[in-house]
Amino acid sequence: MINDLAYQYIEPSQNLSDFVDSFWCMENKSDETLETIGLPDGRIDLSLIKTAKTPFQIRLLGLGTQQYEKGEIPANSRTFVISFKLLAAEYIFRESIAGILNSGKLLYNDFWDFHETDLDNFELFCQKASAKIESFIVQHIDHRKEKLFRLIYESNGNMTVKELSEQSYWSSRQINRYFNHYFGLSLKVYCSILRFRASLEHIAKGKLFPEENFSDQTHFIKEIKKISGSLPKVLFQNKNDRFILLSALSSK
Repeated sequence: MINDLAYQYIEPSQNLSDFVDSFWCMENKSDETLETIGLPDGRIDLSLIKTAKTPFQIRLLGLGTQQYEKGEIPANSRTFVISFKLLAAEYIFRESIAGILNSGKLLYNDFWDFHETDLDNFELFCQKASAKIESFIVQHIDHRKEKLFRLIYESNGNMTVKELSEQSYWSSRQINRYFNHYFGLSLKVYCSILRFRASLEHIAKGKLFPEENFSDQTHFIKEIKKISGSLPKVLFQNKNDRFILLSALSSK
């Protein structure tokens, strides 16, 4: 499969970095639909996709907490994705995404003035998307939330809820109320997903031992299997290139 898939990845500008994790694209150049297994990555994905046989679509994918099977990459398809950080739910989309936890939804086909022709050039798409997102950014963002998310991302989820609460000057009860309302899960669960994501970057390089905040090898294996449904060595082998997130990480 790997020879049939092409990836590109672009980081956002500094002024978007609180809201956007990355822009990336994926192209299935083969004439066959490729089956994949999705893994949680702690991001909110807005994707534009077109195939040789189906209409242009725009989708919003909420947070995932576990692997999801039977994913498909259509034959002769091209997908452009904006991966958002969590602050984007409130300050860019301005709505809760709790209702699409472990799922997604179709958006109207001219969402944010995107069109099928935007899939012709990835760099131009990133420029257009960046300008659109920048137009939504407000002057005043709750400083507690800004501090909280910076701590979460800088630590890859390796800080406790108590530590995050104390350093952001925001009570853990209020934080969890905010997380459940906007994202459909607790802060603790989200941090475990970020630790998992960081571990995948190591696993993709063949490092099958804990480099994040795991107490020992047994704890590491248990947590990886709990979220992904697979052992670290199975993820690393990535037979038939089926774990799409690992394939993308390996290509970076």
